[in-house]
Amino acid sequence: MTTEQARPMGRSRSIMTELVFPTDTNHHGTMFGGTLMNYIDKISAIAAMRHCSKPVVTASTDSLDFLAPIRMGETVELEAFVTWTHRSSMEVYVVVRAENLFTGDRRVTCTAFSTFVAVDENGKPVAIPSVLPENDAERKLHDSAPERYEMRKKRRAQRYSTTE
Repeated sequence: MTTEQARPMGRSRSIMTELVFPTDTNHHGTMFGGTLMNYIDKISAIAAMRHCSKPVVTASTDSLDFLAPIRMGETVELEAFVTWTHRSSMEVYVVVRAENLFTGDRRVTCTAFSTFVAVDENGKPVAIPSVLPENDAERKLHDSAPERYEMRKKRRAQRYSTTE
């Protein structure tokens, strides 16, 4: 991490809201998982860039948990923020909520953790500032992040290819 002062988690907080149309759904009338994954990657990248003020690339997405369906006609709200940083990488947490605009019913439908790497104009990793949690919920995510980081490292080391 740079010697630059730590930045509060709130600085990276980003919110995206979309209405779910028929073209966003599958034959069950619920949102395509791939469409939601696209939204998650976009909002995560925005949060990461807000934190480090640099271009970023997606390094991984893990712990993508679909908890409940999102139905056609509902809104989908994605909230993302940086929870932890390493030298040039940062973990971004996303929570997805669906809302029925007629009843006001809101529910968490998905959560995800993604890792982004800040890069320079040549695509090389660059150091970034650390992140500072501002409340108990953020502290909990921040304090548990090193364990998730180690699990990602272990998973990368165990990768294999069927073409090798």
